[in-house]
Amino acid sequence: MAKQRLIVGISGASGVVYGIRLLELLKPTAIETHLVMTKSAELTLSYESELKVADVQALADEVHAVKNVGAAIASGSFKNMGMVVAPCSVRSMSEIATGVTSNLLTRAADVMLKERRKLVLMVRETPFHTGHLRTMTALSEMGAIIAPPLPGFYAEPKTVADIVDHSVGRTLDLFDIDVGVVNRWGEG
Repeated sequence: MAKQRLIVGISGASGVVYGIRLLELLKPTAIETHLVMTKSAELTLSYESELKVADVQALADEVHAVKNVGAAIASGSFKNMGMVVAPCSVRSMSEIATGVTSNLLTRAADVMLKERRKLVLMVRETPFHTGHLRTMTALSEMGAIIAPPLPGFYAEPKTVADIVDHSVGRTLDLFDIDVGVVNRWGEG
């Protein structure tokens, strides 16, 4: 049986905590994580977290340099469950939608679309103008799942961490991965 692999992209939108938490939750599982971070994500990390880039990289099983467009995750022959971009900036989203990619993160996402694999984009900018919405529609029509990290208040979150866990847990649900952090409707 092939290894279960999930590609995790972290782009430069505010909300690096989503990508970090996703990696933290997957670390104790059998799922092999492949991380690619943009330079903007590294900068955002310095503003939004006490963690260093090396700390985030240590959460992944494999780390790929954003400029290495020849990395395994840029190939359709690299078997995987799909890819999550958490958070996904509008710039990265737009590159993915057009297929005009400038780095490994957007190239790997483009490969997910061409191979008809699951691509989940946690788009994290607001408000959206009509161009953003049209881009999201185009991506949805191509098979991507647009999953902005929006809290479900029925779970009665008490902390920001609760809100993050719910959003990340629901995103992992899209891959049939249950890490036990989602308070499910009608189950509690």
